[in-house]
Amino acid sequence: MNNTLHTRTLYIDKIIPFLNTSLIKVIVGQRRVGKSYLMYQLMEIIKVKDERANIIYINKELFEFDEIVDYKSLMLYFENQYKEEVKNYLIIDEIQEINEFEKCLRSIQVKNQAEIFITGSNANLLSSELSTFLSGRYVEIKVYGLSYNEFLQFHGLENSEETFYKYLQFGGLPGLIQIPLEEKMVFDYLQNIYAAILFKDVVKRNNIRNISFLENLIKYIANNTGSIFSAKKISDYLKSQQIKVSPNIVMDYLSHLVNAFFIFKLQRSDISGKKIFEIGEKYYFEDLGLRNSIVGYRQNDINKILENIVFTHLKMAGYHITIGWENDKEIDFICERNSEKIYVQVSYLLADEKVRNREFGNLLSINDNFPKYVISMDKSEGNSYKGIIHKNIIHFVSELV
Repeated sequence: MNNTLHTRTLYIDKIIPFLNTSLIKVIVGQRRVGKSYLMYQLMEIIKVKDERANIIYINKELFEFDEIVDYKSLMLYFENQYKEEVKNYLIIDEIQEINEFEKCLRSIQVKNQAEIFITGSNANLLSSELSTFLSGRYVEIKVYGLSYNEFLQFHGLENSEETFYKYLQFGGLPGLIQIPLEEKMVFDYLQNIYAAILFKDVVKRNNIRNISFLENLIKYIANNTGSIFSAKKISDYLKSQQIKVSPNIVMDYLSHLVNAFFIFKLQRSDISGKKIFEIGEKYYFEDLGLRNSIVGYRQNDINKILENIVFTHLKMAGYHITIGWENDKEIDFICERNSEKIYVQVSYLLADEKVRNREFGNLLSINDNFPKYVISMDKSEGNSYKGIIHKNIIHFVSELV
């Protein structure tokens, strides 16, 4: 157990360049990925740079801020805390809990009364309200759970295959440093987090009544992580389980889970990445520990778990990702970042010639010169085949972020 406060430089380094600008800094991500601690660290940085700074901090998860429920009560609180003779910083955690918050922020920003930082756990609410009322006046920074390197740092662990399997099992929520990495304690903690996300960020936010169906849908996604399917396929499966729900309802519930940053939706594209297919997507979890707390951690799921880990690390590294699909051949991930592009195939072990031919063969069909990788748990790596690079998954994710 490690109670040291660790600086997450990956995100602090993204925020710092925007300090002392009029842009609203919007920090988004799933509940409990560490957004509040980033704000604490940010406040310390501000105090070092400006000893006289007046920091107005509001955390909507704390009882003392219960009375701030809408833009009017937010403005009243701000005006009571505002100091004209110094620079003011307004920092609000979980701002989606304040109705029509954007009206207050726009007024403060236009009057140049404070530099503003906000965090939120609902992608749809933040993007729709901010883009409507504050278009061009904010910058968004996405925060994820701990990368594997951060997991090692936070828990004070040495890099090893055994440690990597702990990461696969327990995930990367920063709060795990408060408890021993023992299965029962970790999963009890994660199940409480799962319940909070489910009811606060999905059920309550979207007025969902059919909670039983929502939970069944989540279990289905957990059991089929990284599989290509459609809303109709899910609907048909649930009907076979005597649960009758239309594909449209399935799509709505999936979008609510995506908006809460609980799962990611990954679309298919042709190999060139230019054409996006409207049906046949994959879903991955923001945090594998939460996924495993729902359906258990099973060795039989290792392929989908490894795929999920590679996907989240590619996201952390800033790649835009699609599934590659052409002539019934699938590329796990087509990843683009600025002018850079890479192709990635993920496999547990390259156990025999058939597996090697499948993983390398799909990549060989791509006629361009961008880097192509096959990632696996095999300890031997570096044996490129016709220009395709084979890397051990631990090394790959460690080098990404």
